[in-house]
Amino acid sequence: MSFFVRCAAAVALLVAVFVAAGCGETVIDDVKIEESIKSDLVKSLHVKIKSVDCPSDQKVEAGKTFTCTVTFSEGKQETATLKILNKDADVGFVGLKPKT
Repeated sequence: MSFFVRCAAAVALLVAVFVAAGCGETVIDDVKIEESIKSDLVKSLHVKIKSVDCPSDQKVEAGKTFTCTVTFSEGKQETATLKILNKDADVGFVGLKPKT
């Protein structure tokens, strides 16, 4: 099973509400989603993650995708794609691929 398939299967259940209000609009709570991605990848893939960096101003718009940069402990970086599932800011994991 490829790394991508294992990752997608392992993190596919990443659905949680991460919302913060900012200047009258609802945005994804980047700190919470970063912690969740890191924790899920460590648990599911048994890898060490140095950091996860997601945009701090991602508006909650159902159906939109956004990306976060995952930096592994050895320095390799990959891009995690997430999708906002609904107006309640439930977020689903779409995939993980090498950063280009």
